[in-house]
Amino acid sequence: MHKMLTTAVLLFISTMATAEPLRITAFGDSLVHGYGLPTDQGLVPQLQVWLQENGADVVLTNAGVSGDTTAGGAARIDWTLSDNPQGLIILLGGNDMLRGMKPENAKTNLAAILTAAQAQNIDVLLIGMQAPGNFGPDYKVAFEAIYSDLATQFDSLLFKDAFTGISNQVSGDPVAAQKYLQDDGIHPNVEGVALNVAALGPVALQLVERISKQ
Repeated sequence: MHKMLTTAVLLFISTMATAEPLRITAFGDSLVHGYGLPTDQGLVPQLQVWLQENGADVVLTNAGVSGDTTAGGAARIDWTLSDNPQGLIILLGGNDMLRGMKPENAKTNLAAILTAAQAQNIDVLLIGMQAPGNFGPDYKVAFEAIYSDLATQFDSLLFKDAFTGISNQVSGDPVAAQKYLQDDGIHPNVEGVALNVAALGPVALQLVERISKQ
């Protein structure tokens, strides 16, 4: 009996030791790609380090394309999912907003991306964006509602604003926020990414937990 128990324990330990890390793809635009940042300091590498430091055995793949829109994302999602990731983090819509594209079109495109993930039983974390006010309050409300609506429709995890970390750090002060942005005033610098990752991390950890339960 003792020998059988010892064998069982050794088999369990061996299985744990050889378990492969979870594979999650981060899909989006320049905020995902890491525009203007060292390759090891963008959103994806910083988030992977945060998750690993918090006990998650994961490998994040960077599927960010600078300048991408929701339409571009919808056009390439099938190719991206051909690698069969177990989880998907979606951060798209910023370029649509900057160009004043119709919220309903962005919603349709994001829905297509979520539908593709759902068809492969891939768990999703959808990251929202706060729209600028220069297109009017109605546009802002309509665009920001896209993310919560789709998260509910597809039972996805939702993180409402990609820039939450910076916003919290400066109490919403846009002037103070410049300290954490690159010279273009749009993309976060290394310190800004770190703040955003610290805010996003706990929800990304929920994604890992969802995947682990499959």
